[in-house]
Amino acid sequence: MIGRSVERLDAWSKVLGEALYPGDINLPGQAYLKILCAGRPHAIVRRVDTSVAGKMPGILAVLTAKDVPLNEYGYVVADQPVLCGPGSTKPDADRVRFVGDRIALIIGETEAATAEALKRIEVVFEDLPLITDPEEAMRPDAPCLHQDKERNILSEIHIAKGDTARAFREADSIVEGEYRTPAQEHAFLQPEAGVAFVEPDGRVTVQVAGQWLHKDQRQIARALRLPEDKIRVVYPVIGGAFGGREDISIQIVLALAAWWLAQHGIPRPVKLIWSREESILGHVKRHPYLMRAKWGATREGRVIAAECQVIQDAGAYAYTSSKILPTTALMATGPYDIPNVRIDGYSVHTNNIPNGAFRGFGAPQGCFVAETQIDRLGVKLGIDPVRMRRINLLRKGGLLSVNSALPDGDESLDQVLVRCAIEAGWREERGAWRAPEAPRAPQGAHGPRRRGHGIACAFKNVGFSWGAPEACGATVELHGDEKIEQVVLRVGAADVGQGAHTALVQMAAEALGVPSDTVRLIADDSSATPDAGSASASRLTFMTGNAIHEAARLAQEKWSNEERPAVASFIYHPPKTTAYDAGRGTATPYIAYGYVAEAVTVEVDEETGHVHLVEVVCADDVGRAINPQQVKGQIEGALIQAEGYCLMENFQQKGGYVQTPNLSTYLIPTALDIPDQVKVIVVENPTPLNPWGARGVGEMPFVPLAPAVVAAVHDATGVWFDEFPLTPERVWRGLGRGTARIE
Repeated sequence: MIGRSVERLDAWSKVLGEALYPGDINLPGQAYLKILCAGRPHAIVRRVDTSVAGKMPGILAVLTAKDVPLNEYGYVVADQPVLCGPGSTKPDADRVRFVGDRIALIIGETEAATAEALKRIEVVFEDLPLITDPEEAMRPDAPCLHQDKERNILSEIHIAKGDTARAFREADSIVEGEYRTPAQEHAFLQPEAGVAFVEPDGRVTVQVAGQWLHKDQRQIARALRLPEDKIRVVYPVIGGAFGGREDISIQIVLALAAWWLAQHGIPRPVKLIWSREESILGHVKRHPYLMRAKWGATREGRVIAAECQVIQDAGAYAYTSSKILPTTALMATGPYDIPNVRIDGYSVHTNNIPNGAFRGFGAPQGCFVAETQIDRLGVKLGIDPVRMRRINLLRKGGLLSVNSALPDGDESLDQVLVRCAIEAGWREERGAWRAPEAPRAPQGAHGPRRRGHGIACAFKNVGFSWGAPEACGATVELHGDEKIEQVVLRVGAADVGQGAHTALVQMAAEALGVPSDTVRLIADDSSATPDAGSASASRLTFMTGNAIHEAARLAQEKWSNEERPAVASFIYHPPKTTAYDAGRGTATPYIAYGYVAEAVTVEVDEETGHVHLVEVVCADDVGRAINPQQVKGQIEGALIQAEGYCLMENFQQKGGYVQTPNLSTYLIPTALDIPDQVKVIVVENPTPLNPWGARGVGEMPFVPLAPAVVAAVHDATGVWFDEFPLTPERVWRGLGRGTARIE
């Protein structure tokens, strides 16, 4: 079964419209929930008057901060109130710190009645000083957003290797740059929605989309001060996630509303559906960064020194910012063996929308700096981009900036880069690489178009990192008499659209030597599955593969000993990672990686500034493709999402207010925007850490596209862009009409 493009388990239900997403679920007697958000970025809530709203026809309840048993939550740090306002169990929960902070919940008989009553809640605010610039927020005299802290710096990391000052003195060429990367909205097709109810035994069930069943369960239980077994989380079909469902959005408030009604003698299900605007205001974004880099190289092209200051805008609350920052810091020197490195990274609170997990988890931002720096050094030294990278790539014996090596057997970076370059038409001649001959670009509507080529490479971790606990559980049941007639596989793993459930069944069938149609998967119910961890960090196939393989082996042993049914569970604990030890200058940040290279061809219309992707070639070492068709789909999807990040998606905030709150102002790629041609090259160098050699694929193709495009635009126009998205206006201004640097 492994290595075959079997049909997805959910293919027909989705094609025929039978699959139920959270918003499709309706229960008898359900009530409707609406949320009142702050609508201002920084203020003290002096008073919340619900008297008029609570008496309106059809209104069942209005809940405020005083109604939350434990009014705090957070993925890493519980620093965010469930509801902001007076009367809370959490100190300083009377403050709102971004426009999407929640003030009140209103529950009614109909959506219309609930929406009307929401307008009648009166809130008295006292506005506070606003901080939206991370550099200003870092100043010692800046107002502190969180009263339990002495400064706005959430976390920091300082990586030091070798002697950069000496190395810069010895360098023949030095390049410095200041780079900015934008926020990005996940724009999953299914906005947040769900339904919650209390079962006869008092257990609160929440049907909602997410990325980690048991983490959602734990956070809901904590906020409601209930035992974990009194909370049940069920994932219906999920319409995309990309990291945006890793953190809590509506899970706690849905559970709170249903639980509160039941406690007051109104045992009714409660349903909530967010509009697109509510979704955009209500969940995290990809982190914007300001990064200042200085790299030095010898005249032969060997990079001998790299320094970078990394400033991350965490937004109002912690979420996963402190976990993402180290990844950006590490990736800011790329997949290169640089002997002298200094990285200073800071995660900083502001009154902007909180930022958190998004496909790549900080790697795309660091990669943009590293790949642009090495390109600029190559141009300055007269060395082509393929050769420049090959001179510096990490190989056996090479060390990352944290003085640890790549895992044994991981030597495919050069292979992936060369495969990508050759497939894209690059040719090696006497040690140098020549870009493909560019055919004359067609005449644009307003003048000539210029064609250019770019290439970039990257690596991305598989699994949790920097010392974070990592584990994955699975249970296998074998049913039958003389032969195995049915396999029940229990694993609490979210399929957010990537096809994970199909891969899980394939791996179970392979491990047991049975047809895949004998495997029944139970994966979406926290009460019926072991904890498999998050559908994130490109980890799910890698981790569940290990857990399923061992659970299947143990079940087979019991089957051989005549146990019927034969049931076995296994929790896989991978090798441990370690946090950065500043004293020793060391860390083992990750256990496994995926490797990727991308080459692009662009056309730039000099009159309009429009950048068109003509071709993208992506070579990706996935270890082993469990389902090749799904792997190809993941790569293609990541490339289009990265295209949006690089060229179109211009998320704007001003004074803490979102200026692009819907999909008519925040533009994402459509079928008319995709590249003319996409070539996918699946490279398979199995990792020994997975029984089938699988690494991961979900994030890797996203990571290097932006710097490859920027390099291609430079090749076409001679202009370097240190900031994106490359919207037509930004490019038009940069082509001699603005402030973009020209070399």
